[in-house]
Amino acid sequence: MEFPRSFVWGAAAASYQVEGAAFLDGKAASVWDMFCRKPGAIRNGENGDVACDHYHRFKEDVALMKQIGLKAYRLSIAWPRLIPAGTGKVNPKGLAFYEALVDELLSAGIQPYVTLFHWDFPYELYLRGGWLNPGSPDWFAEYTQVVVDRLSDRVQHWMTLNEPQCFIGSGHKDGEDAPGDRLGLSECLLAAQHALLAHGKAVQVIRSSARRAPAVGIAPVGVTYLPATDSPADIAAARQVMFAVSRKDFWNNTWWTDPIFFKRYPEDGLALFGDAAPAYTDRDMETIGQPLDFYAANIYNGYYVRAGVDGKPEPTPYPTGMAHTAYPWPVTPQALYWGPRFFWERHHLPVLITENGLANADWVALDGLVHDPQRIDFTARYLAALGQAIRDGVEVAGYFHWAVMDNFEWTYGYLLRFGMIYVDFNTQQRLLKDSAHWYATVIASNGSNLPG
Repeated sequence: MEFPRSFVWGAAAASYQVEGAAFLDGKAASVWDMFCRKPGAIRNGENGDVACDHYHRFKEDVALMKQIGLKAYRLSIAWPRLIPAGTGKVNPKGLAFYEALVDELLSAGIQPYVTLFHWDFPYELYLRGGWLNPGSPDWFAEYTQVVVDRLSDRVQHWMTLNEPQCFIGSGHKDGEDAPGDRLGLSECLLAAQHALLAHGKAVQVIRSSARRAPAVGIAPVGVTYLPATDSPADIAAARQVMFAVSRKDFWNNTWWTDPIFFKRYPEDGLALFGDAAPAYTDRDMETIGQPLDFYAANIYNGYYVRAGVDGKPEPTPYPTGMAHTAYPWPVTPQALYWGPRFFWERHHLPVLITENGLANADWVALDGLVHDPQRIDFTARYLAALGQAIRDGVEVAGYFHWAVMDNFEWTYGYLLRFGMIYVDFNTQQRLLKDSAHWYATVIASNGSNLPG
């Protein structure tokens, strides 16, 4: 098959994971700079102080992206690089870096897709309560205004927050990611509501101030459930679970998206969370429920579900010996069929796959090259499933491979390699892996060389 002519072939990265220059040129600390200094928080005590040194090497990196043939690059902006204290005085050197990066991308024919928040919350604002502070939505709106004022003459595609399930659930409830808190459920739900309000206010800023007609979205985890078989009963069971809140955690879709698309929290979530759910007003829901232009989702795998004897959904275990990545996450290519299909059926917005990829065991071989056949096979399978979804009528706007290059993988430090570009973290040498050359052929053929 060939993908739609307008299909966007891209790759992604995040500011803290690639930029480095953590304390240079006026940048202040983020909660990840803080968390990386907590004993035992990060494998081998590693951190993102240097990471891929993208701050100094972005021109080389953009040249490699152009060599791959990327049509778009999903980047994020480090809030404390632009506004060191989180609010107030703007850092001109931080602005200059992102302007230069955007200009370099555009000169290479690569469209920038900007994510405003990919977890590096300003440390100074964390000391003022972080996402628990009721002023945090206005802090985020102020920051968004700075970005939009300077970049919206060149940037058209915007995402507000990346994976709130993670920075609230893993960062504030479980303590596994920055800021490393272990708050009660009610406090986490309050922080989540403030993040949703921040999203809504950011959308308002973009729509009111952007100098080019914007396309706006948010990039949550696309928590995906797969029918165990193609029977109508199993498909209905998977759809039901995918849009349900069934556990007192944050690993779901609807607590995050129903307020945006329907201006209400899901009833099952309110019943489950009970008194822990935050107070809110109709005005709050109006703020959160700003219209979006696409449904973005980060999808890596899915969970199997079947209809039980009584018709109720029940989980289906993975087969013994299930294929898995180095993370280890299960390899479930059909996640890029059912995830987009279910989101499209529910929201009727173009679906944008903003992250998909795998951690692999990559190294430079004796011939001086990096051979990563698992990444090629994995991506071909997932893209084939996405292509089938398109053939079945799902409107899919594009695909961003995670990641464009090996980088700092959060609490795993530099153990896991997700990139199509190999990075030697000691010398900062870059090397296109076999998967990068393969992805270039996929882009050049607009997907016609994929299986199926």
